[in-house]
Amino acid sequence: MKPTRAAEVEYAEGGMAGSYAVIRRTDPRIESMVHAALGPARVVLNVGAGAGSYEPRDRHVIAIEPSAAMRAQRAGRGAVPAIDARAEKLPLDDQSVDASMAMVTVHQWQDLDAGLRELKRVARGPIVVMTFDGDALDRFWLAEYAPELIAAERKRYPAIDLLVDHLSTRSRRATVATVPIPIDCTDGFTEAFYARPERFLDPAVTQSQSGWTFVDEGVKDRFVRELRSDLETGRWGARFGAWRTRPWFEGSLRLIVGGEPAER
Repeated sequence: MKPTRAAEVEYAEGGMAGSYAVIRRTDPRIESMVHAALGPARVVLNVGAGAGSYEPRDRHVIAIEPSAAMRAQRAGRGAVPAIDARAEKLPLDDQSVDASMAMVTVHQWQDLDAGLRELKRVARGPIVVMTFDGDALDRFWLAEYAPELIAAERKRYPAIDLLVDHLSTRSRRATVATVPIPIDCTDGFTEAFYARPERFLDPAVTQSQSGWTFVDEGVKDRFVRELRSDLETGRWGARFGAWRTRPWFEGSLRLIVGGEPAER
């Protein structure tokens, strides 16, 4: 397995990031939860902004993204240009934005504590963090095909209680909500394809999911080979066919809202 930081850099700066903007598209139902959590905030900071997923288009957004490869993909989505900076040292004044958001990025930060402190420092209102709960990853049938991936992912994601503690204030305890994943989810993280297993046979799909860079290439090859065989023989359908008709999957995706309520 590759070292954590090295794998992240290779993924973000290398060729594997190329399919990200195509596969990892904003899902409108998840988006509605994120934007509701932001409240009436007019100036929103997006840290680890990537290609611009879930950024509100009707507000002033300040985007922070350290990866040149990801910054380059923003133009195709009509997103505002991103500033080359890191979560651990935000180039903003204290309480200079109405709200901060961080979408599936906290597990990639070099110093989680410093990054979360910075989110709180610059925001005078809510702080919205979307992440995955490592303790819930094995709810997905994928765990039976690629347990190595689940184990690697579990190590990457910060504990939910830790994030809640960091994002709580003296007057307000941060909240945690499970984000239901729709059957036709347009954001191609692994659980998004819970009802569409064939999508994992497309190399562009796994290339857009950074978790696969944390396991040996042979693990992914074995997974694809076994999944293809089980789909062709009907074995997957016999074991997991009911997943195809589940309208929603409440898996490991979480939305944490901390900081202070936005002023109305």
